[in-house]
Amino acid sequence: MNREKVMKHYNIPIFIPHLGCPYDCIYCNQKVIAAQVEIPEPRDVTHIIEQYLGTIPEEAVVEVAFFGGNFTAINRRQQEEYLQAVQPFLKQGRVESIRVSTRPDCIDETVLDLLTHYGVKLIELGVQSMSDKVLQASIRNYGPIDVCKSCHLIKERHLDLGIQLMVGLPGDSYTQDMETTLQVISLRPQVVRIYPTLVIADTALEVMWNRGEYIPLGLDEAVTICQDMFLLLQKENIRVIRMGLYPGEELRSDGVVKAGPFHSSFGELVEQKIFKRQAEAAIMLHRDKFGKQSEIDLYVHFRDVSKMTGRKRSSLSELKERWALDAIRLTGKPEHKRNWIGVSAAGAPTTELLLTREQFLKIWSLKGNIQFERMDEF
Repeated sequence: MNREKVMKHYNIPIFIPHLGCPYDCIYCNQKVIAAQVEIPEPRDVTHIIEQYLGTIPEEAVVEVAFFGGNFTAINRRQQEEYLQAVQPFLKQGRVESIRVSTRPDCIDETVLDLLTHYGVKLIELGVQSMSDKVLQASIRNYGPIDVCKSCHLIKERHLDLGIQLMVGLPGDSYTQDMETTLQVISLRPQVVRIYPTLVIADTALEVMWNRGEYIPLGLDEAVTICQDMFLLLQKENIRVIRMGLYPGEELRSDGVVKAGPFHSSFGELVEQKIFKRQAEAAIMLHRDKFGKQSEIDLYVHFRDVSKMTGRKRSSLSELKERWALDAIRLTGKPEHKRNWIGVSAAGAPTTELLLTREQFLKIWSLKGNIQFERMDEF
């Protein structure tokens, strides 16, 4: 328990809304997303950090993160003022590092010299897609070549790389999202975020939607796409640190989200779908080894119970129907590791079959089928 506390990571977010953005992308209304109009001054940065540190355990690993705009596209002097405001906290050891977010076409050697000098350890690039067609339709004004060049420059400096992706942009498709994911895997980022495209008020995308020129993804469709992207990335040990926009007050306000797959717990929906598929694989493997049961016990880490249960117990209900079971009893256990599923005949004294996420990924395929030729190892 103490080890988990020591390794706990916290981000202190500093929002710089629309600052440094050279274009208005069709989906973006940055004032709405960031929920603030005023650009923070360096003294505000100091105040924000002090406020957050007052609520964060001393033994935590703390990172200051500049979000919202394209940090490396703003005036160099302003960049330095922001970064200098963090330096006292770095020197005192109260903050471990800095991360910034920016565009792929706003990275070069000079920019990286500045960032490394001031202790930036991670750069997140708002890539969105690796399809030139999708990027052009979204008015991103860069291409996949620019993305690859920036990623390689960042990796050459031994900095951590983050990539932000969007699904459901104009011209996008499931096939293209999978191709984008595979190309991102080849770039070996440390972290990835995945956002479904939403139609936000007062954007070019809203105009297209009103004209019938753009149809957003449905919620189930977006969840399925993100599920497969998540599993592809997890299979390659690349962390997905967020799925879905943060459901702050600004997005919940009336009239802000006009259309699209918005849900306050979008990432949880994706993980619930993954747990259901993993449970299906575990039940299949259990039947193959122990025969058909009318009632079973499922076990998961106690913190994964909601992910296994699903909305209004929908996952358990669907599993019962799919596998013709009379009853499923779900129990959470305080094991150290997460993302595993255990299966036993009802009332069995021990877990008869345990399927870890790593094992599940070995037999999972994009087609939604279990690869039977790999089942012999269980």
